[in-house]
Amino acid sequence: MEIFGIDVGGSGIKGAPVDVRTGRLTAERLRIPTPEGASPKEVAAVVVSMLDHFGWNGPVGCGIPARVKQGMAHTAANISDSWIGKNAARLFSKASGRPFAIINDADAAALAEMHFGAGHGLKGVVLMLTLGTGIGSALFVDNTLIPNTEFGHFWLRGRVAEHYASDRVRKEENLDWETWAARMQEYLSHIERLLDIDTIILGGGVSKPSRSEKFLHLLDTKADLLTAELRNEAGIVGAAWTARRLIANT
Repeated sequence: MEIFGIDVGGSGIKGAPVDVRTGRLTAERLRIPTPEGASPKEVAAVVVSMLDHFGWNGPVGCGIPARVKQGMAHTAANISDSWIGKNAARLFSKASGRPFAIINDADAAALAEMHFGAGHGLKGVVLMLTLGTGIGSALFVDNTLIPNTEFGHFWLRGRVAEHYASDRVRKEENLDWETWAARMQEYLSHIERLLDIDTIILGGGVSKPSRSEKFLHLLDTKADLLTAELRNEAGIVGAAWTARRLIANT
């Protein structure tokens, strides 16, 4: 069963068809830079061009960096504030002529990891953090998602946490891995003061073995600390998996 998955990020919009039974992409993903300002109209145009590129006419799942309820965005992170109050499912469906399911981007990535990756079979309290342009979060209790958490947005050292410890900040401030790991340790320690977590999964580009080996040994958490297995494909896979319910309506 194939469904198209799209992951809208602050720097890039990625998409590919996905076999939702296995969690594998069935074609090489396409990445298109996110338009400057990332307005709904501009992002919708990129989404349409991506679907046309693949000749895709079926259901689509899409993760966006916002709190999402019934297809509507209630916040906006690293995209235009004009998304707030916008029905993203309706916007994309109208623009493309395809049925859409919308989910928070971090929740999408985490669902993929919990079903097909590092989180498969885990019980208890599991927190996944996606480290990229910002810090996305997804929380599970015994495999049940608590949707739309925003643990990258609390304050840490006078800044929003993702403006202090995200991978984007590491690059922009030219931090070495040891310095960045110290910031991540502060962030994780704060999280563990707030939540009793059994497992933390770190996702995003830093979860690649070539990168995680540079900092993972510097982190000390009470929770088991894992790196994501699906890495930058997780958001695509999780978005597609979320859209399975649309099959019944096509």
